[in-house]
Amino acid sequence: MISGAAVWKAVPVAQRRMIIVAVAAIFAANVDQPYPELAPLQHGPTLLLALVAPWLLRRWPLSNGSAACILIFLLLHTLGGRYLYSYVPYDAWARAVSGHDVSGTLGLARNGYDRLVHFAFGALLTAPMAEAVRRHGNMRAGWSLAFAFIFVGFAGALYEIFEWLLSVVAAGRTADWYNGQQGDMWDPQKDMAAAQIGSALALVWLLATRQGQGEAISPDPHSSKE
Repeated sequence: MISGAAVWKAVPVAQRRMIIVAVAAIFAANVDQPYPELAPLQHGPTLLLALVAPWLLRRWPLSNGSAACILIFLLLHTLGGRYLYSYVPYDAWARAVSGHDVSGTLGLARNGYDRLVHFAFGALLTAPMAEAVRRHGNMRAGWSLAFAFIFVGFAGALYEIFEWLLSVVAAGRTADWYNGQQGDMWDPQKDMAAAQIGSALALVWLLATRQGQGEAISPDPHSSKE
C-alpha cells in the first residue's frame, strides 16, 4: 500500500501548494468564527476534500490550470461559509475602501454573495470537469464540454435538493441560516440559473480560445514538478 508521503510527493509541487492554501484558508476562516454552530456544516466537506485531494489528484491527474480553478472556487466558498453567505460584509469592505457600497451601486435588495459563488461554480468548474472526462473517460472534446455543462446543472439541482431536505430535518433557524434564501421564494431557481450562466460563459471562452478542443487545457501535470 502506498504511503501518504509517497502520494503527496506524486502530486505536482504547484498543486501541493494549492492544497496547503486551501487548508490554511479553512482554518483562517474559523478564527473567531461568528457562527460556530454551523461552521462544521460549512467547512467540514471542504476540509475533507482538501485532505483527500492528493489521492484524487494522483489517481486522476489534472492540469495546474484546472486545479487553480477548483482552488479559487473553494476559497470563495470558504469565505462565504464563514459568514453563512447571507452575511458576507462586502458592503462594509467596499465602503472602507471606496466610500461606496456594492448593494447601493448595483441596486441589490439582498446579499448577493451566494449568487456570485453559484455563478463561480459554473464558471470555474466547467473546464476542470471537461478536462477530467476527456483525459480519464476517453470522451471526445465536444462531448466533454457538453458533459461539463450538464454536470453543472445536475450538481446544482442536487445541492438545492440537499438544502430542501435540510430544511425538513433541521431546526428552523439552522436550516434558514444554511439555506440563505433571504426571503426569496425563487432562490433555488436563481442559484441554478447563475451556475448555468457561468458554465455557458466558460464554454464560450473555452471554444473561443480553442482550449476545449484538445489537450490545450490538460497538459500532463507531471511533466514538470516545479
